Amino acid sequence: MTSKRIIVPQHLTTRDAVTLQRKLASLVSQQSTLPREIRHVAGSDGAYYGTRAVGAAAVVDYDSLELMETTTVRARVTFPYVPGLLSFREGPVVVRALRKLRRKPDVSIVDGHGLAHTRRFGLACYVGLIANLPTIGVAKSRLCGREVGETLVDAEGNVTAVILRLGKKSLYVSVGHKISLEDATRIVKHCLSRRGLEPVLLAHQEAKRLIWSLKT
Repeated sequence: MTSKRIIVPQHLTTRDAVTLQRKLASLVSQQSTLPREIRHVAGSDGAYYGTRAVGAAAVVDYDSLELMETTTVRARVTFPYVPGLLSFREGPVVVRALRKLRRKPDVSIVDGHGLAHTRRFGLACYVGLIANLPTIGVAKSRLCGREVGETLVDAEGNVTAVILRLGKKSLYVSVGHKISLEDATRIVKHCLSRRGLEPVLLAHQEAKRLIWSLKT
């Protein structure tokens, strides 16, 4: 059964965005819909230059982490920077970059939070719902909640993220959509190299490369 396509209005007020965020949060699934064998993993990232936004996606072979494909898109920024509402600023270009890929990834790792968010709807949830794709949120800083051992918990004591300690740095891994936290953590650990989280790092490099070309 195919999911109904979700359309997000282009022009939203901050209040409307918060209301929509709470509505869409109820649609996020924490049940894995991964294939039996994962072959391709995408990383995605966004960047900005003035009033322009760029989105980038990179697909790697899951076993070798070898780069298979990259895509980039550019667009005008249509939503202001508001803490907790990054989804509506960066999400559209990230989704466009993922949809531009010739190889459909089995799962995408998003540079941002998933359920580990004030309203349980971070960028990874937005990308997963709109692209209808299993997604994982990986952030470098804590947005909300408190750390209990190697996990992040909300005010009710629910685990919202797993914390991976990498020397002095930490990665906060949370569910984006259509994946369990256990599977999300396993995939992120597999995709870590000496350089960092390989799929996201490659997407980040593509986004920065495009931004650089816009500056020159």
